[in-house]
Amino acid sequence: MTFWLVVAGMALLPAVFGGRVAAALAGAEWARRHPRAALVLWQAIGLAGGLGAVGVGLVAAVAPLAAAFPHGMHTFGHQVVDGRGLDGLGPGHHLALAWSAALIAWLVAHTARTVVRTVAGQRRQRTLVDILADRVDEREVGLGLPAGREVYVLPGAAPVAYCVPGWRSRVVLSRGALDLLDPAELRAVLAHERAHARGRHDLFLMPFAALAAAFPWLPVVKAARRAVPVLLEMLADDRARRVSGDRTLARAIVLMAVPKGPEGAFRLADEGVAQRVERLLGTSRGRRWIPAAVYTAALVLMSGPVAVLVAPVACGAFWPG
Repeated sequence: MTFWLVVAGMALLPAVFGGRVAAALAGAEWARRHPRAALVLWQAIGLAGGLGAVGVGLVAAVAPLAAAFPHGMHTFGHQVVDGRGLDGLGPGHHLALAWSAALIAWLVAHTARTVVRTVAGQRRQRTLVDILADRVDEREVGLGLPAGREVYVLPGAAPVAYCVPGWRSRVVLSRGALDLLDPAELRAVLAHERAHARGRHDLFLMPFAALAAAFPWLPVVKAARRAVPVLLEMLADDRARRVSGDRTLARAIVLMAVPKGPEGAFRLADEGVAQRVERLLGTSRGRRWIPAAVYTAALVLMSGPVAVLVAPVACGAFWPG
C-alpha cells in the first residue's frame, strides 16, 4: 500500500507546500508568454490536489483488505454489495473512509453551488442587457465589418466593455466606449470580448471559484484565484492582437482599464493591466519548448491521482471474481 499512498500523496504537494510555488507560478514571466500552458498547469494542480486528497483516504481505508490498493478496493466493493462493507477495517480506516466521502461531498456541494450561482448571474445579466441595451449590427457602430454579428450598446457616458458568456452570449459596449475608442481600438475590444465568449472562459473560472469557496485558506487556491483571470485575459488578448496589432490593443486596454463590468460578466481589463500591456509591448517572445515541458509536468501531476482512481476499475474488469 505504501506505493499507492506515495502515488496519491504526490499530487498533494502543490497544495500542502504550494505557497511559494504558487506565488512563483503566478508571477512567472513564461506564464505570461504562454498563458494557455499556464492555465493547463493551474487546472492540473487544482484537479490533482482534489483527486489526490480523496485517493489518499481511499488507499488508507482499504489497506487491511489486500496488499495492493486495487485489490483492496475491489474487495471492499464486494463487501459493500454483500452487506458487510466495513468488515476488517479498524477505527482509523473508518476515519480515512469518512474523510474521502466527506471531501467528495464538500467538493461536489461547492461546485454545484458555484455553477448554479454563475449560471443564474449570467442569466440575470443577459436579461438586463436585453432590456437596457440596443442590439445593433457591428457595421452600424462604424467599424467597417461585415454584417451578421451583433453587439449590445448600453446608454451611458462611462466607457464599458464586457461579455456575458453562455450558450447565447452577449458582447456589450457602452456609448462612452464608442465615443472614446477609434475604429481600430473598437475592433480590438470586440475581438477580445468575442474570444472570451467563443472560448467559454467562464467555464475555466468555475472550478477555481469552487475551490476558493471550499478551501479559501489554502495559499495555492488564493494564488490561482488571482492568477487565472489574468491569464484568461491574456489568452483573449492573443486572439485580439491578430485582428488589431499589439499597440492598438495595448492602447485600448489602457483606455478601458478603469471601468468594471457587472457580476457574471467578463471585463475587458481590471486586473493585471500593467502585465498585459508590458506583454503586448515587450520584444521578448516565449520559447517553443516551454509549453511542451509544462504540459508534460501537468500530465505527470495528474497521473498519480488518475492511476489511483482507475486502478480499482481495471482490477474489477480483469479480475471480476
